[in-house]
Amino acid sequence: MGAFLPWYTLAAVILGVIHGGLCVDIIGGNEVKPHTRPFMVQIKGRGRTFCGGALIKENWVLTAAHCKVEKGQVILGAHSLKKREKEKQILQIAERFPYPCYDPKTKEGDFMLLQLQKRANLNKAVQTIPLPPSEDDPKPGTICTVAGWGSTANDPRKLPAALMEVNITVIKREICNDQRHYNGKPIITENMICAGAKNGGKDSCNGDSGGPLICKGKLRGITSFGKKGRCGKADSPGVYTRLTKRYLDWIRKTIGGA
Repeated sequence: MGAFLPWYTLAAVILGVIHGGLCVDIIGGNEVKPHTRPFMVQIKGRGRTFCGGALIKENWVLTAAHCKVEKGQVILGAHSLKKREKEKQILQIAERFPYPCYDPKTKEGDFMLLQLQKRANLNKAVQTIPLPPSEDDPKPGTICTVAGWGSTANDPRKLPAALMEVNITVIKREICNDQRHYNGKPIITENMICAGAKNGGKDSCNGDSGGPLICKGKLRGITSFGKKGRCGKADSPGVYTRLTKRYLDWIRKTIGGA
């Protein structure tokens, strides 16, 4: 993937996730230089359930609505999945705000806000990522990056030691909806972004759900779903909730502007 650059200078960064009990992981990626993605969040729910997320305000995290983290905790400033790190801040979730029109069958509106019990202490390892000023729809062929602490193979037990990321490419919705891909189950709509690799091998997977999708330096979506057991397969690119104007308006209203 080449040299690691500061997160704010990357041309593209995406955090991927696939729908399921463990959310999603990174396939075909590389370990991120520690604490160079200071907006990244680990969210731990009950049992082995965990997801990714993005810190968009000192006390607000953006993630996926399907993540079951009712009584979970948020970990900021993390690089390792399990090791103790002085940069880590562990905060409790005060309240969940799933998008009210989220439909688990169609996967429409798969995003959620988590209000934290207290504000994060912003520093070099913990920073917010700004919401995009517009709802630009990344064109097919756009290179983005997906990141997370999810599994690195189609096995939820194979978890990475630290934060991983991989470059993926935006794919035409018509292609993602054809018989060789999702075949309308579900329909990939204009509220979603489909992204992966033409020949497979690069994807998000179990444990990455809720992570930020960033293209050309802008936050563009949230890791949402993929085909179960098909992470990294050419016929199963990851699907991300696109941050449309309607969604962005609801987010800003809920968090009190940003």
